[in-house]
Amino acid sequence: MRIHQSFETLPNLNYPVVTIGTFDGVHNGHKAILNRLHELAKMHGGESVVLTFTPHPRTILFPEDHGISLLTDTLEKRHQIEQCGIDHLIEFPFTTDFAKKSAFEYVRDLLAIGIGAKKVIIGYDHRFGRGREGNLKTLTDLSTVFNFEVEEIPAVLIENNEISSSKIRKALEQGDVKFANHALEYNYGIRGKVIHGDAKGRTIGFPTANLQLEENLKLLPCNGVYHVEVFVNEKCWKGAMNIGVRPTVTNLGTRSIEVHILDFTYDIYGMEIEVRLLQKIRDEMKFDSFTALKDQLQKDIEFVRNYAI
Repeated sequence: MRIHQSFETLPNLNYPVVTIGTFDGVHNGHKAILNRLHELAKMHGGESVVLTFTPHPRTILFPEDHGISLLTDTLEKRHQIEQCGIDHLIEFPFTTDFAKKSAFEYVRDLLAIGIGAKKVIIGYDHRFGRGREGNLKTLTDLSTVFNFEVEEIPAVLIENNEISSSKIRKALEQGDVKFANHALEYNYGIRGKVIHGDAKGRTIGFPTANLQLEENLKLLPCNGVYHVEVFVNEKCWKGAMNIGVRPTVTNLGTRSIEVHILDFTYDIYGMEIEVRLLQKIRDEMKFDSFTALKDQLQKDIEFVRNYAI
C-alpha cells in the first residue's frame, strides 16, 4: 500500500475506486466498506483508494473541546487498512480553510480533480463538506456532473447492534475488552516508549515497564488490571498491565500505564513496545499494605500464566 499526504504524489490511477472517512479503529463496519472497495477495484481492473484526514477533523473544528479519543494511532490505522488489500491511502491535511469547502467544492477538488474517481463507496449516513451539508443524495447528484458512480454500504449489524467506533470506545471505557476485540476483529492495542518510573514494583518483586503513549489522543481503557500480550522486537510475551493512579503506592492523581512482562529480564528502556489487551482481570484497588498488594499481584500473574488463550 502506498501512502500519500497530498495529491501531488498520487500517480495517474487506473479506474480509481474511492472511499472516504476517518476509519478510527478500522472495525467490522469499516472492513465491510474496505472489502467492498477492494472487490470492486479488482473487478474493474482498477486501484482502491482510501481518503482520510489528518489530524482528526474535530481537533481542528473544536480545538478547545474536541472530546476525541482515538482507537487507532497513525501506524495502527495504516496497518489495518493495508491488511484489507488497499492500494493507496491518502492522509489529507485537514485545516480550517479546508473545513470551509462546500459539498460541491469537496467533491470537485478531492474526488474529481484530486483523484479522478470512477466509483465512490460510502458508508451508512456519510456526511461531508462545510457543516456536514453533503449526504448520499448530494453525492449522487454530483456524480452525474463529474462522471463517477456511487454505492452506499448499509449499516453493518453484529448481534443486533450497529457497530460504531463510539460503541467500541464506550466498551473500552467500561473495561469490556472482549466486546471491543470482537467488534474490531483484532485485539485492542497500546503502543509507546518505555520510560523510567520510580521502580516501586521492582522492590516488591514485580518490575514493570512504564509506558508513554506515542500519540496523546489514543484511548486508554478504564482503570484496572488487564491480561495482555506484549510485543518486544516482534516477539510476544505474556503480561499484566495496570492502568490507573496507583492508590496503594503513590496515588498519583494522573493515570499511568505499567506493564509487568512475565519471565522477562531484558533492559528495554527507551524502546517502543506494543501491548495488546485480551481481557480485564479486575478493578484498580487500594490495599491496606504492600504485603496485601504483593499477594494480589501474585494472583494476577498466576491468572495470566495459567490462562489458556
